[in-house]
Amino acid sequence: MIQLTRLNNQPLMVNSDLIKFVEKAPDTVLTLINGEKVIVLESAEVVLQKIVAFRQSIISGPRLANSEPLAANPTAPFAPHSNREET
Repeated sequence: MIQLTRLNNQPLMVNSDLIKFVEKAPDTVLTLINGEKVIVLESAEVVLQKIVAFRQSIISGPRLANSEPLAANPTAPFAPHSNREET
């Protein structure tokens, strides 16, 4: 979801996966896949930047509070845990 602003300055959260078109005419008009149109204050370029940033955050995965990746060494070999006792 990305946060945009309606023409009346009210914040609006939009599921960016539902955006079909972004038009500049002279206001920015989002056309959703269901045909609904939403007019926002942000420029088409800013909408695009927000969509790209949101998708990049999804691809990069979750981060800890200190911005460290979850895996300390992502190239380390995986050692599965076994519940079997050694005999």
